[in-house]
Amino acid sequence: MTETARHKVAVVGLGYVGSCVAGTLAEADWDVVGIDLNARLVDDLADGVCRFEEHKIAELIGRAVKSGRLRGTTNYAAVTGVDVVLITVGTPVRDDGSLADEQLRSACTELSRYLRRGQLVIVKSTVPPGATRNLVLPLLERSGLKAGADFALAFTPERLAEGTALHELRSLPIVVGGVDEASVTAAAAFWSAALGVRVVPQDSLEAAEIVKLADNWWIDLNIALANELAKLCALYGVDVLDVIDAANGIPKGAGNVNILLPSAGVGGSCLTKDPWMVWQAARSRGLQILTAPAGRKVNEGMPRYTADTILAELRSLGRKPADAAVAVLGMAFKNNTGDLRSTPVTAVVEALRAAGVRVRVHDPLVDPEEALKLLGFELSDTVHDAVRGADCVAVLALHREFTSVDYATLPVAKPCLVLDGRAYYPKEKIEFLRRLGYLYRGIGR
Repeated sequence: MTETARHKVAVVGLGYVGSCVAGTLAEADWDVVGIDLNARLVDDLADGVCRFEEHKIAELIGRAVKSGRLRGTTNYAAVTGVDVVLITVGTPVRDDGSLADEQLRSACTELSRYLRRGQLVIVKSTVPPGATRNLVLPLLERSGLKAGADFALAFTPERLAEGTALHELRSLPIVVGGVDEASVTAAAAFWSAALGVRVVPQDSLEAAEIVKLADNWWIDLNIALANELAKLCALYGVDVLDVIDAANGIPKGAGNVNILLPSAGVGGSCLTKDPWMVWQAARSRGLQILTAPAGRKVNEGMPRYTADTILAELRSLGRKPADAAVAVLGMAFKNNTGDLRSTPVTAVVEALRAAGVRVRVHDPLVDPEEALKLLGFELSDTVHDAVRGADCVAVLALHREFTSVDYATLPVAKPCLVLDGRAYYPKEKIEFLRRLGYLYRGIGR
């Protein structure tokens, strides 16, 4: 890449990851064109609008568009003017855990029409091992060019967490695998120059692909351990947070035991799909992976466990489900985000309503239209609207807006249950709630 050309990048796929990457590269003074067949996303970009909930992403996109360093288009011909092409399209999984490759296949097919010699193509979309070599590469080679000879091809997984993605793009090490050594070198040079982060090269495309899956396989399985530990602690009247804090004080390997926190369920696009990619990839080669589906089964059952916990505590207060009202605070799957992808809160609400409970939901960060589609009813406008007359306040995402809620003034029924699904209230807060007359119950607390 020449010194001038290396400043031109195309980001194919303007979803959550693509928007974060495009905005960050533009902020670093790279000339970025975002390509997406969804005209609404492209129009939003032209207006400097970003509908994804991520800390400071809207401001970042707005500045980048205004400066001229970022623009959007639905025309793949724009890739002819860049030297680096990043593929960040969605890669969901089917019910059997296999890759739903329609978006990736379409993007690569379109790219093959405009690919030129000397370009570097980097796949960032999460894929099962072998997909870059066996799916992406042959589709791109329909251009008549050969990977490793005419263009460089690498895989660098995205490993971003909602709410901290922009910081992590500029700080987390970048894993790089390539179709050949020259591709690894080119991709490493790009990321070092673009973001100034440490690069961790791998020996193959497949190794880099597996790194991403290993990360989320571990996280999901660790959360499953925490969730089952919480269930065990509940049987003995033990606070699971005390147990985790003490257990995590033991040195192991290069660090300490690191049990994560239990919750009302796991959401997001990565943790809910990547373990199934692992399972299906292994199964396709005759290996039966046990831990990935085990972790998924535990975590997928947590919304039901949460709903059953609420129903049991309401009965202990003498409230029949058909006569009870539950106010849910926080619909997103993670604190301080508006992300509704695979949110477990929907399943909690559905289980409560199936039992006859009247449910109201308030979340100031989520898109009301998207929430309506998922819930089948509209969100409450305020905390007080949601909790009025409620027999239970279920905090399923502790957004910053909820930390200042004055429980002493809430117009709830008396007595009222506080179900802590993701707030992790300290014991001082729990004692305060009890003095106010609330019954407190957390996941494993």
